[in-house]
Amino acid sequence: MVAVVRETERKYEIYDAKATKEAKVAEVAEDHELPDLTDVPGVATVADQGVHRLDALYYDTEDQRLATDGITLRRRTGGKDPGWHLKLPVAPGVRDEIQAPPRDELPRALAGLIRSRVRGQELRPLMRLRSRRDIRHLLDTEGALLAEVAVDQVHAERQPAGATTAWTEIEVELGEGQDPTLLDAIEQRLTAAGARRASAAAKLERALAETAETAETAETAETAETAETAETAETADGKRKAPRPAGKPKKPRPPKTAGEAVLRYLRRQVRALVELDPAVRRDLPDSVHQMRVATRRLRSCFRSYDDVLDPSATAPLGTELQWLAAELGVGRDHEVLMYRLYAHADELPRELRIGPVRGRLRTFDRSRRGGSRRQLIAVLDSRRYLSLLDALDTLLTEPPLRSQDAERPPEEVLDKAVRRDVDRLAARIEAALAADPGTARDEATHNARKAAKRTRYAAETAQEVFGKPARKFVNRMIRLQDLLGEHQDSVVARSALREIAVQAQDAGEPSFSYGVLHQREAQVAAECEAKLPDLWREVSSGDRPELR
Repeated sequence: MVAVVRETERKYEIYDAKATKEAKVAEVAEDHELPDLTDVPGVATVADQGVHRLDALYYDTEDQRLATDGITLRRRTGGKDPGWHLKLPVAPGVRDEIQAPPRDELPRALAGLIRSRVRGQELRPLMRLRSRRDIRHLLDTEGALLAEVAVDQVHAERQPAGATTAWTEIEVELGEGQDPTLLDAIEQRLTAAGARRASAAAKLERALAETAETAETAETAETAETAETAETAETADGKRKAPRPAGKPKKPRPPKTAGEAVLRYLRRQVRALVELDPAVRRDLPDSVHQMRVATRRLRSCFRSYDDVLDPSATAPLGTELQWLAAELGVGRDHEVLMYRLYAHADELPRELRIGPVRGRLRTFDRSRRGGSRRQLIAVLDSRRYLSLLDALDTLLTEPPLRSQDAERPPEEVLDKAVRRDVDRLAARIEAALAADPGTARDEATHNARKAAKRTRYAAETAQEVFGKPARKFVNRMIRLQDLLGEHQDSVVARSALREIAVQAQDAGEPSFSYGVLHQREAQVAAECEAKLPDLWREVSSGDRPELR
């Protein structure tokens, strides 16, 4: 069994106001006192929770894949929650801590959540942190926990190099369901007493940074003793380099070449795949859909920018991404359909709901329900999926660029690709508008929808180059995609309603209500078709988009 705790916290470094500028950080002090926090708005009592001794061993791969992504995995003794703890970043200052009982081996549930990062790499001890934690609880007048404030005296030892560091910090963690603005009020009291917001988001991050220089010296000495070259020592040191402290990211410079622009977009989508993996495993809202979108964006980018990336190299990846998108879609499309059918059935006036409508929908739902979560997790654990992630990493590190266009200025190459996709979309829109009503028009409109997605993703790739005009064009494509998507949803719903009506008749139940719902879906489709010509003229800005 695992437990999930949402942490909203801030960390503060303790400073000596009388120290020199070069030695501001205070030494580890056994007698550090917190300022009076009873005057923080809402705080009625500050309750002493005593001192806890914590001993945690942090694990990571040799190249620190977890630490690089702001993830920590530890096995801790002492305190109120001993055992395995996996912390996944949610937002600045917010992490989800997944806790598992103490045992020698890493629990399977936690191993799965880091598999997209670790893959086949071995997890090794990275850092040992021993802390003396002096805890205070800030309580309101009803005795509810507003926040926990702890003074941590930390001793860190890098594994296996043995480099050490020590410091004192204050950690403030918001109580469950409390207003985050309370942290601002507490911060005012702490900073007035000489504390300062920590530059490192986590203890491990600070420990890695502060032990890096010592570890560097030890590795260099060992390299000299074994008569290895200085170049080899530098390479080994590079692999062990600690991640940069968290901070506000700098705005990236505009890409200089078309190849750089395309690779930046691909890198964001690959990162999204990896980051969404644990969210899908945890069944977080919309995670499956967002992961599926990332696969589609990657495939679309390969197609739209085949003048930049060699299609012979990207085509096999596109096939694997198509497989992954299909696996992610098993059950997802059905869930979307049933949500629509249930909602529309509930909107029917009572006099038009004849027979066991909801019961019949539930029967259809159970009979057509797609893959289970167990099947989806098996896909994410499969060698095929992990090999796909490895192949995408290789694509980014050894990109199959076509030098003729990849090295050209991005403005002309990306603009040409987007315009080509717009021409393709225009042809499909024209085919949809000219198609006979019924199946032919439905299929043509669906093809136009797929082309609209591809055009949108091509324009997304160009946003860093063209800025606001490209963003406006993407938003226009989203409007078009939404309209075409609503049309396609009505097509799928009508098909399902026909099947449900037949099942109801075979069971001796009235089918009238399904006919009413079918007619309403047909009206939705007709309204979408009527809006399409004007919307297309508006979103396409005439014949072509204006990206610059």
